[in-house]
Amino acid sequence: MFDHILTFKYIYIGFQVSQKQTGAKMAWNDENNKNPWGGNNQTPPELDEVIKDFKKKFNTRFGGGGGSSGSGVSKAAKGSLKYFIILAVLLWLLSGIYIVDPAEKGVVLRFGAYQHTTSQGPHWRIPYPFESVYKVNVEQIRATEIGFRNIQNSSYSGAVSSESLMLTKDENMVDVKLAVQYKIADAQAYLFNVFNPELTLSHVVQSVIRQVVGDNTMDHVLTTGREQVAQEVKAASQGLLNEYNTGLIITAVTMQDAQPPIQVKASFDDVVKAREDEQRYINEAKAYANDIVPKARGASQRLIAEAEAYKSQVVSKSEGEAYRFNQILAEYLKAPVVTKERLYRETLEEVLGSTSKVIVDSNSNSLMYLPIDQLINSSRSSRSSSSVTTFQDSPTTQSNDGSVLRSRENR
Repeated sequence: MFDHILTFKYIYIGFQVSQKQTGAKMAWNDENNKNPWGGNNQTPPELDEVIKDFKKKFNTRFGGGGGSSGSGVSKAAKGSLKYFIILAVLLWLLSGIYIVDPAEKGVVLRFGAYQHTTSQGPHWRIPYPFESVYKVNVEQIRATEIGFRNIQNSSYSGAVSSESLMLTKDENMVDVKLAVQYKIADAQAYLFNVFNPELTLSHVVQSVIRQVVGDNTMDHVLTTGREQVAQEVKAASQGLLNEYNTGLIITAVTMQDAQPPIQVKASFDDVVKAREDEQRYINEAKAYANDIVPKARGASQRLIAEAEAYKSQVVSKSEGEAYRFNQILAEYLKAPVVTKERLYRETLEEVLGSTSKVIVDSNSNSLMYLPIDQLINSSRSSRSSSSVTTFQDSPTTQSNDGSVLRSRENR
């Protein structure tokens, strides 16, 4: 397109030069002749002839082929040079237009010195070599590894022992690997305050993680305190980066792995397994205690309740027997012979009632027949059932109490 513009420019300049040389007048300068191509019924020149004439004159003036080239540059050449200069200046000014993407910030420098920062959209700067623009992506999440390296497009993952091995508070060695995610918060500070911000970030995180691990025990770092260690590293590292004014902000710190060194890993696994077995046994013992203790407490409460009931029964019975004895004693004092005879007969009835022998008087009729065995068995069974129902909880104690009472009555 630019070549076409130059061609039309040359055509127009050559046409003006040819008109000046032939002395032709335009229609707006000739009052008698309204023909724009001059008088005398002159027809307009053909376009091919104009182009050929222009090329011939251009070659004559700039190619050094004619005798008139030695007299200097003509006015037409000077006019064309002026257009060249104007066009070059326009193109140079247009080269100062730049566009900043939504996720970027544009940092404008003038002779290498910071001027200002531009946001998204089209902008203009003084073109090179006066001003230059650096575009920085401030929304991209970047990552760095501490203690290991991931090679992209490959399954290889290499450990860096010089970064991962560190000493704990209880003088044990641990192998800690961290993944740090960050982004650029200040494009100007990122570009000019620190020579290599990424390397500075790596050194800061290494220093902070060694300090945090050194303030904690090995068990805390490897087990329950992993999340706490990561948060402490993030906060302390961000504070140092702000002091250095690196323009970086840490978005996340993740502990990828934390384990003892490979040389003692087998022994450490045995210790961990023993600790897990200990905890398992403790849990089993607690479960057994939680199962057996309530049962034992329930059984003890049941025994206590039974003892209280038995105590109440024995006391009540003893009080009743004592009251009965007092009643008998009062009657005995009134009629000793009759009372003694009645007690004697009741005692014999009670003693002989449990035997299978029948005592008859010698004067009785020997032919009398009675179902004595059935009567004895029926009376015995009724007496045993009533005694079992009344005193089934403590038969031995009751019989002892009865014998004592009988002995007292006999006395």
